[in-house]
Amino acid sequence: PSPPHQAGHGGSSWLPGARELLSCRSNPYQANLLRDSVRRYLQLPADQTVLILHAKVAQKSYGNEKRFFCPPPCVYLSGPGWKLKQEQIKARDLGDAGFQVCGYMGLDSMGSSLMETQKLSFEEQPDSKGFSCAKALYISDTDKRKHFRLVLKLFFSNGQEIGTFHSKLIKVISKPSQKKQSLKNTDLCISSGSKVSLFNRLRSQTVSTRYLSVEGGAFIASARQWAAFTLHLADDRTRSEFPLREGYIRYGSVVRLVCTATGVTLPPLIIRKVMKQYAMLDVDEPISQLHKCAFQFQGSDRMYLCLSTEKVIQFQASPCPKEANRELLNDGSCWTIISTETVEYTFSESLACVREPVSPVPLIAALQLTGGGDVAMLEVQGEYFHAHLKVWFGDVEAETMYRSPKSLVCVVPDVSAFGSDWRWLRYPITVPLLLIRDDGLIYSSSFTFTYTPEQSCIPGQQVLSDIPQDSDNLLDSIHQEFTRTNFHLFMQT
Repeated sequence: PSPPHQAGHGGSSWLPGARELLSCRSNPYQANLLRDSVRRYLQLPADQTVLILHAKVAQKSYGNEKRFFCPPPCVYLSGPGWKLKQEQIKARDLGDAGFQVCGYMGLDSMGSSLMETQKLSFEEQPDSKGFSCAKALYISDTDKRKHFRLVLKLFFSNGQEIGTFHSKLIKVISKPSQKKQSLKNTDLCISSGSKVSLFNRLRSQTVSTRYLSVEGGAFIASARQWAAFTLHLADDRTRSEFPLREGYIRYGSVVRLVCTATGVTLPPLIIRKVMKQYAMLDVDEPISQLHKCAFQFQGSDRMYLCLSTEKVIQFQASPCPKEANRELLNDGSCWTIISTETVEYTFSESLACVREPVSPVPLIAALQLTGGGDVAMLEVQGEYFHAHLKVWFGDVEAETMYRSPKSLVCVVPDVSAFGSDWRWLRYPITVPLLLIRDDGLIYSSSFTFTYTPEQSCIPGQQVLSDIPQDSDNLLDSIHQEFTRTNFHLFMQT
C-alpha cells in the first residue's frame, strides 16, 4: 500500500473543502459524533439504492436509421432513504416542487463533444420503487468504439445534484450473428447462470415490442417494463430436482428461467432455434446474442411459451409433414434473447449534511485477508475508490490506506473494539463492512467480516480453566496464532 503521507495524492480535487473535512475528522468530538451516527444507521439503515438494468450488447445504427437499444436501459430507485431525503428538502424549501427526482441518461462521451442524452422522469410503482427507462438511446456508425458505458446523472428538481452513475461495459455489434457460434470465440455466447431478457416483436415493428416480465407473481408480456431472468442449464436426465450445471447454453438444452427480482420460475423448458417461424428440433449449437428462439415445455406435446397481447400462454405448434425436424410456430412463440447486466449503487446521506454529489459511489467486488500476528490487513477490491474513504467494521473505523481506484487496504481492528475480549471469545462475531466518506456519507455493502473463536473455545468445550503464572506470554502466543488463522470472510449474496 502507499505510505500514509502519499495516500491522498491526486484524490482531493473531486471534493471541495476536503482539508477542512479531514481536520474535523481528527477532532475527537467529531469522531464520536460520527460513530454515534453510524450506530444509528446500523440500527435503522436508511439506504438509497440506484439500480441500472441494461443489455450486454447494443446493435449499431447505420445512416439515418436509429436502432434504439432493446431492451431499453432501466433505472430503479429503492430504499427508505429517498423518502427521508425528500422530506428534508421539502421541509427546507417549504414547498413540494423541489424534491422530485429527475435525471438524464446518455452514452459516455468520447472526450470531444457532449453525447445525446435522454431526460428521465421517475414514476412511483406499487412497491414504492421509482422507475424510469430510456427508450430512445442508440449508437451511430460515426462512433467507432467497440465498447461504451451508459452515464446516468440524477438531480432533485430543486437543482441539487445527487450524483453520476455508470453502467457496465456494453459491447457494440453490427447485427446478430448468423453463422454458427464457436466455443473458441465465446464473446457472444450465453453461459448458464447468466442473466437474459426475452422480447417479442411482431412483424419487426418497434411499437409492437413486448418483454417477458413478472407482475403479481405471474408471467406477463409488458410493453413498458422488462425483467432480467437467470438462465440456468438444467440436467435433463433428472426431471424433478433439476441440479443446475455450468457451461454455455446450446439449442436443445433443458433450461430454467428464474426472475432475478421475484424468484418466480417457469417450468423446465427446451430451448429451440427459430428459422423463418419454424422451431428447429435437430440443431445443437451455442446460442448467440439477439438470436430468435422458442421455448418448448419439457414433456409436453409441442407446447411452447407464447404471448397473447399482455398474457403469457402456451401455444401448440403444428408438425411439419415433410420435415420431421421442424415445427411451425406462431408469431407470439418467437422470442429474441439477449444478455443483460445490472449494477447497483447504494449510499445513505440521511445522517450527514452532504453538500457534494454522492458519486463516485464505490463498489466492493472482493476481499482479501493478508498478514498475521498482531496485525491482519484486509484488502478491499472493487471500483470507484478514492482517498477520502475509510473502511468501517460495524461502528469501528479502521486505519485505511488508499492504493488505487480499485483497491483499499486497512488494518483489521482487534475484536476488543466490539466489547469482546479475544481471550474469552466463545461465539463468532460478525460485523458489516461499510465505506464512509470524510463528510459522513455512508456506503453500505453486502460484505461482512467474522471473528471466529479458537477451536478450543467453542461452546461445550473447556475454556482455559487453569492459567499458569507466565500467562501473559502464553496468551500473547495464542493471540498471534488466533489472529493469523482465525479471521474469516463471508460474502452475503
